[in-house]
Amino acid sequence: MQIENTAYSILDLALVSEGHTYKETYNNVLKLAQHAEKFGYERYWLAEHHNAPNIGSNATSILIGYVAEGTKTLRVGSGGIMLPNHSPLVVAEQFGTLSSLYPDRIDLGLGRAPGTDRETALAIRSDFMSAAHSFPNELEKLEMYFSKDNANAKMRVPVAETNKVPFYILGSSTDSAHLAAKKGLPYAFASHFATTHLWEALKIYRKGFNPSNNLEKPYIIAGVNIIVADTDEEAQRLFTSLIRLIVGIFTGKRDYVQPPTAMTEDLREILKHPQVHQMLKYSFVGSKTTVKAQVKEFLEQSKVDELIAVTNIYDINDRIKSYELFAEIMKELNSAN
Repeated sequence: MQIENTAYSILDLALVSEGHTYKETYNNVLKLAQHAEKFGYERYWLAEHHNAPNIGSNATSILIGYVAEGTKTLRVGSGGIMLPNHSPLVVAEQFGTLSSLYPDRIDLGLGRAPGTDRETALAIRSDFMSAAHSFPNELEKLEMYFSKDNANAKMRVPVAETNKVPFYILGSSTDSAHLAAKKGLPYAFASHFATTHLWEALKIYRKGFNPSNNLEKPYIIAGVNIIVADTDEEAQRLFTSLIRLIVGIFTGKRDYVQPPTAMTEDLREILKHPQVHQMLKYSFVGSKTTVKAQVKEFLEQSKVDELIAVTNIYDINDRIKSYELFAEIMKELNSAN
């Protein structure tokens, strides 16, 4: 079966590797983005997370500006802004400003999860739970601030009214699929870690999609873990850093990205654990030949419009190489159509 041309992008959490400072981490974010631009990536999204020492993407809009300033054509955006953490007015001001500085290059991906634990969410915004439950209403407020029809309102964000910033609904469950379909917005599913509801969410979104001024037909982005190296063995070695990260999530002992080691029997056993296996279900690891076959199968099954790759590797040069090889894979798959 042939697959349609598929865009390919990057999702980055600005993970901090052991022995690296935040400054070095941010420098590496920009370095990777500059290479991604050369490799033909569509967009470079930065996530929002809080109260985790190994994640540097806390002030997402600031990092977006940093990456946009250091690149020329790459789309840069949020994957995503967790809207219940923020005032819609402030988000409109931030992204309206970013779009003024970098016209036609800024994306606004929006999610409803806190990107942290409950205590931190309440420290960020005391009415977080209420805002999370009213996510559709918060989204409408944001849309209003970006609308030219709001020009005569008492409460305005003029810098947003003059800029067209595309919205994307992010999700890891079926709730977000319903909302994205109803609003006629593009939908990005976090299948790089939330694998359970992928197929049902895609079905709901496609079946319920309501064409809008933003989008005529459904547009789906799927997150996948990608680690590509010269050989399967080398890719498996690089994969060990991600496995240890996942163990840290399940055990509550979040740590910096560890240097890779040889793949051991103990680590292979961890991969067989039901929770770990489910979480890493859409992780494509290996040589170009191996990963190309895995990606091709996933695209044929899912028929998504875009893949957004998450590559959690300790060393920036290994990361860049993996993303370069993945770009080659996507170009080869697209040219085969």
